[in-house]
Amino acid sequence: MTVKVLLLEDEEIVRSGVRMILESAPDIEVVAEDADGSRAVELTDRFRPDVVLTDIQMPKVDGIEVTRRLTGRPQAPAVVILTTFDIDEYVHAALRHGAAGFLLKDSPPQELITAVRVIASGEAMISPRITKRLLSRFAAGAAEEAALSRLATLTPREREVAIQIGHGLSNAQIGTTLFLSESTVKVHIGRIKSKLDAANRTQVAILVHDAGLL
Repeated sequence: MTVKVLLLEDEEIVRSGVRMILESAPDIEVVAEDADGSRAVELTDRFRPDVVLTDIQMPKVDGIEVTRRLTGRPQAPAVVILTTFDIDEYVHAALRHGAAGFLLKDSPPQELITAVRVIASGEAMISPRITKRLLSRFAAGAAEEAALSRLATLTPREREVAIQIGHGLSNAQIGTTLFLSESTVKVHIGRIKSKLDAANRTQVAILVHDAGLL
């Protein structure tokens, strides 16, 4: 099954490089691209991508606004932010708006391909090199208290699963760590997202980090 990708990036050289990497995989197709996010909704309606890869900073409509516009729509595609080290705070805002993850623009080609596949399957992915660096910057004060309050609605087992999500583990890895079947892990994650009103695993991970549990 082919994963359809919409690519939004204002730098032509970067956009061409990302497209070339993605299309080197036989199961990924870049169905549309643009240098700005102003046509994100139009292109999504026209091409029905599974994943939208968007730069965080673009001339008219940036990646945060693209995320906000797309994630609330019916049958919304997964939105992934492309970023660099110096704009972490913008990425954090995008994740709170429901982005499925973020990747560094200089990620190794195979990491980028794997991320698109993982995210298209319904999971979230954050570039491992900066996960803790990004999220830990915002885990303080009122955010910590609010996160702890929300996590208090979980059962002890659900809390354990949520913490493993915060560590970036897949369902299979969580099952191995907690001695649970993968199907049981999926049930727990469904309940966790429902109780926390979280759109995806990334938002659960942010809460765990904000609560200071990692």
